[in-house]
This record gives sequence, structure tokens and C-alpha cells, in this order.
Amino acid sequence: MPQMGESIAEGTLSKWLKKVGDEVKRDEPIFEISTDKVDAEIPAPSAGVLAEILVVEGQTVAVQTIVARIETEKGASIGPAAAAPVPVAAGAPPQKQDMAASAAISHQSNAPVTAAPHISNGGNSLEDRLRTKSSPLVRKIAAEHGIEIAALQGSGVQGRVTSRDIQQYIAAGPPVAAPAAAPAPSMHAPAGTVQHGPAPEPWAGDKVEAMSKIRVLTSDHMVAARRSAAHVTSFFEIDLTRIARIRQKNRAGFEAQTGQKLTFLPFIIKTVVDTLKVFPVLNAAVSGSNIIYRKQYNIGIAVALDWGLIVPVIKGADDLSMSGLTRNLNDLADRARTKRLKPEEVQGATFTITNPGVFGSLMGTPIIPLGTSAILGLGAIEKRPKVITGADGEDTIAIRTCAYFLLSFDHRIVDGSDADKFLAAVKKSLESFPDAAL
Repeated sequence: MPQMGESIAEGTLSKWLKKVGDEVKRDEPIFEISTDKVDAEIPAPSAGVLAEILVVEGQTVAVQTIVARIETEKGASIGPAAAAPVPVAAGAPPQKQDMAASAAISHQSNAPVTAAPHISNGGNSLEDRLRTKSSPLVRKIAAEHGIEIAALQGSGVQGRVTSRDIQQYIAAGPPVAAPAAAPAPSMHAPAGTVQHGPAPEPWAGDKVEAMSKIRVLTSDHMVAARRSAAHVTSFFEIDLTRIARIRQKNRAGFEAQTGQKLTFLPFIIKTVVDTLKVFPVLNAAVSGSNIIYRKQYNIGIAVALDWGLIVPVIKGADDLSMSGLTRNLNDLADRARTKRLKPEEVQGATFTITNPGVFGSLMGTPIIPLGTSAILGLGAIEKRPKVITGADGEDTIAIRTCAYFLLSFDHRIVDGSDADKFLAAVKKSLESFPDAAL
């Protein structure tokens, strides 16, 4: 199991792309994994035949765990002569090579890797490190609620505390030595308590299937994010007729010059980034009783996949031109759909944009991602009859290209006036977007 990021201690083997007996080529995708951060296809470290599968689909194991063995051509070792030998199961042929972390994730190194040994070091053993090396999401929730992760026993690998564990701990409340008789359920329960009803039971003819890894992670993240921030959503209708004309006028030349399709989104990203500089609280994060004003402008773009949702991040968006934004946007979206994103490419967003309008949605109330203070939703872009005032002061009805923009913001640090001023500035900038900016 490869280590897909510094804070990742385990992964779920979600799908085998090869079966025992299949020939594999070096660097050919052989299985898929899901982690706290990203889904990815893992390439074979060498050419040969898949001789043995040790970890089945759906199984979650610690990083460095051996998941399969590849029989290499002529039994040749895939590692350098100085590399330590890999212990194999009794009776296994010597030519079978363990497929583990660095061999699977690094194409430059063929050295075989063994599962990390247990080393007792006064609480610093592998088990101790795995148990306390939780994900950034878990650490953030723990910090906000003053919870010591090391004091909990989680349900993950080696007792690692997962986001589901810590949410259940928070929902249950602190343990008490002698609880009083439980009062009757009340619709006026104190804030922060969670009442759990009976789990739904399947009826005859129903289909029951386990959540995928990405669905479980999305569920945990959304619940934690909804509980963390004080959500408020504001709606503005924005006239994109000028953007539509600029796009139509420059589309052919832009695509010929850059090889990229020109959509509305790069115009919106550029405008949003420029406006965030004027309203820095929308590019901020809450840390206890402090506000962190981010000086980087990293824009997360929600991408809908057939198997779930992922948010790749355009880093340093303020330094990119329109062509640079378009190229980064298309590249991240393409690699998200083909499971080729790196963990760091879905981390570090300071502001997020989601675009449900591509599916026909007019408006909604998006959930603010953890660690940020706002998210912008884009409704469907469509032509609408609007009343406009001409140069002579007379009102007339005209066909305009419009969309609703939806800003969910964290009311703990963002006042409604600032959120509305931000949207008003975005509206003004888009409705007067200069041709030269392209």
C-alpha cells in the first residue's frame, strides 16, 4: 500500500485492475486505492505476471502493507543488489516480488520494500504512530473541540482515529461517572446534542450495498463541515451577456493559440480572485478564536465524477493568466476523471467554486469546506428577458445571458454586509469585464 501523502497512514484497495495470472507491464495500472485525500491508480513496479493477491477489494490496510506479488521474468530481482531481501511466505517461489509502497509509487526505484516492522520505542511504535497520525480533517475537528486524539481508541487500522470515530465521540458527549436517569426525548434538546433514531431496515425487494470509500469520506467531511461553520447563503443574479460576447468573439483564436476550450469558468475564477484581494475575510480560515488571513489564493474547483465528488485545487491562481487558468482547470478536471491526481492537488484550497449549473440547477446552498470561510456556487447560465434602461432613460425588455451566483459564508467571521459587498463587486466586475484581460 503506497504512502500517498505525509499525513496518510492507511488506504483502501478499492479495485483490482488485473487478476492472478495476468501479464502486467511496468508502469501499467494494476489496482486502485482510496485514501482520505484522493482516489488513484497504482502502476506495477515491474513487468511480469501477477502471481498472488494478498489484499482483497474493499480492504483497508496500513501503508507499506504488501498487497500482491509479481513474478518477474526469469526470476530476476527488481531491486538493486544492495537492497535488503524481502521475506516471503513459506513455500513461495523465490522469483516472486513483493509489490509494496515505494516500488508501486516511484518509477525511479525498483527496490523491494517490506512491511514496516514493529519497533517498540516508549510509545513511539508503529502502532502508536498510526493511531495518533490521523488525517488533517480529524486533527482539525479534535483541535476545535479540545479533544486529545491519543486518548481515543479508533476503529481504523491499528486503532487509528477516523473522522467517523471523532464525530461519534463528539455526538456522545464527554463520559460521566454516574449519569442521571435519561430524560424523555425533547424537540428542544440543547444545541450540540444529536439524537439517534433506529437505523432504517431494508424492505423486501430493496437493494443494499456498502458505501464506497469516497462516499464515506464525502459523508464524513460534509457532516463535519456543516457542524463546524455557521452557514448563511446569499444569492445574486449576474448578467453575463458581456462575458458571453467576449467569449464568442475570442473563442476561435484562443483555442487555436492555446489548444484549450474557452468556457465561462476562467472569467469567473479571475474575477473572484481579484475580488478576494479586496475582501480578504472571504479568503480566511477560523482557528479557535483567531482568524487566519491567507496570502495565497488557491481556488478549489468541485468536479463531479461518476463515483463521487472531488475538489482539485488551482494553486497560486492570482499569478495565472486567462490561458493559465484555463489550462490548469482543464488539466485538473481531466486527471480527476482518470484518477491521476496527486494528494497535494486536492489540498490547500482557500476558496472554493462549485458549478451545479452545468446540470441545470438554478440555485442552492453549498456547504463550506473545512478550513475556509466561503464557497461560491454557480447556477445555470441561460438567456432571460430582463428590463433594461436605455441611453434615453426609457425602459425596454431585452434578452440577456444571466445566472444566479450563490455564496455560502461562515457567519462566525464573515458579516452579511461583507458577503453581499463581495458578490456585488463580483457582479460589477463581470458585467464590465475588459476585453484586454483575455
